[in-house]
Amino acid sequence: MTDADTSRAAALLKGHRESIDRLDAILVYTLGERFKHTQAVGALKAEHDLPPSDPAREAQQIARLEDLAHRADLDPEFAKKFLNFIIAEVIQHHKQHQT
Repeated sequence: MTDADTSRAAALLKGHRESIDRLDAILVYTLGERFKHTQAVGALKAEHDLPPSDPAREAQQIARLEDLAHRADLDPEFAKKFLNFIIAEVIQHHKQHQT
């Protein structure tokens, strides 16, 4: 490998890492925004004595996310696990509103 090849590889690596860093920031801010909305839902549910979880909605969202994952060329099982993790966190927040 030449010095030019190494320099080009280093530049490509730097570009990929910068993209990853931007995407990580997008994910964090997006999750923050999502949790603001789910906290509002939790407060509304608590105010109206509604259950903290909605299994029908959760099943619908999981199916929707699996479809999106297929279209995005993302492993649907990973997407499903990720959504289940988020749903579990949201339910915990909703339960805290009810106590």
